[in-house]
Amino acid sequence: MTNRGHMMNTVVRRVVSIVFVSLVGCTATGAQTRVQAAEDETWAQGPSLGSGLTGTLVVLNKAEASASLLDAGTGRELAKVPTGSGPHEVAISPDGATAVVANYGQREPGHTLTVIDLVTKRVRSTIDLVEYHRPHGIQYLADGRRVAVTAEREQAVIIVDVESGVVETVVKTGQPISHMLVLSPDTSRIFVSSMGSGTLTAIDVGAGKVLGSVATGPGAEGLDISPDGGEVWVGNRDADTLSIVDAKTLEIIATLPCEGFPIRVKFTPDGQHVLVSNARAGAVAVFDVSERIEITRISMQATAVQNTDERLFGDRLGRGPVPVGILIDPAGRYAFVANTNADVITVLDLKTWKVFGRVVAGTEPDGLGWVP
Repeated sequence: MTNRGHMMNTVVRRVVSIVFVSLVGCTATGAQTRVQAAEDETWAQGPSLGSGLTGTLVVLNKAEASASLLDAGTGRELAKVPTGSGPHEVAISPDGATAVVANYGQREPGHTLTVIDLVTKRVRSTIDLVEYHRPHGIQYLADGRRVAVTAEREQAVIIVDVESGVVETVVKTGQPISHMLVLSPDTSRIFVSSMGSGTLTAIDVGAGKVLGSVATGPGAEGLDISPDGGEVWVGNRDADTLSIVDAKTLEIIATLPCEGFPIRVKFTPDGQHVLVSNARAGAVAVFDVSERIEITRISMQATAVQNTDERLFGDRLGRGPVPVGILIDPAGRYAFVANTNADVITVLDLKTWKVFGRVVAGTEPDGLGWVP
């Protein structure tokens, strides 16, 4: 039996037993990549993931301007929907009926949002932001009608009515490369990380004004807020550190080491742990929130595909998988990690802190969204 035949038989056996574990990483040669694609296609035909989750995973594929809708229980692709150029982040409406995609652009700055009907799995509309460019961080407000979006080039956060397509509010952060944002649990505040200044900025949503900014570290990008709304954790990718910030006072509570280009930060739903994707290290670091220490680091067990020259990071971070986007299911059982240079989504078991499996979407996956 050939090596390829043996590999495929192994995959089939694992599909039958509904145990989805990673056999080999996404490899660097074109031939091996095609073999992996064939295996992934086999996995997608049946209940291969076996996660027991009910819901849909939305994956943005930056290089092919699309959004993949995957069954979270099996990993099977339900639909692939076109977006604008360079889709980076996505917001899901509170009722789970709509996805809004921020089209960051590639060489040319993007200035649109793609609105996807998640029931019909089709594009409902495209919102042209006209004078606001490089939309990136995005999240729905509590009313389920408006989204907050960073306009990176204009150093601003804008509030957009999704139905009318009108930009209702513009709040200037005054900070270069305002990139990511997160809302407080009560949606009264927006916290914005700005890579150019290495700062975190707080915005009062009701008043539409900046409350203040604090320097966290060079390359401040990934961020998340604790479920109780008390702390904002910021990943300073160029400093290899995490800053823990008091959400009310904007005082720095602690600074933690986190080597390997910490680029995204995500709290578990119970608030006990924080997951950090480290793009250069090809791993996810897990932090104990109360102890403020890294307790383990999980390798993505993948390598880059053959040609990454046209991708955002190229080979600047080495030949690793370059994990970026992180999403945790609402029950806190699994985490999905988008490996932008390996074209796979690694699934982590949050009870064992080990790789549970992987699923495949499109080329250069990054932003992730959850639909109940």
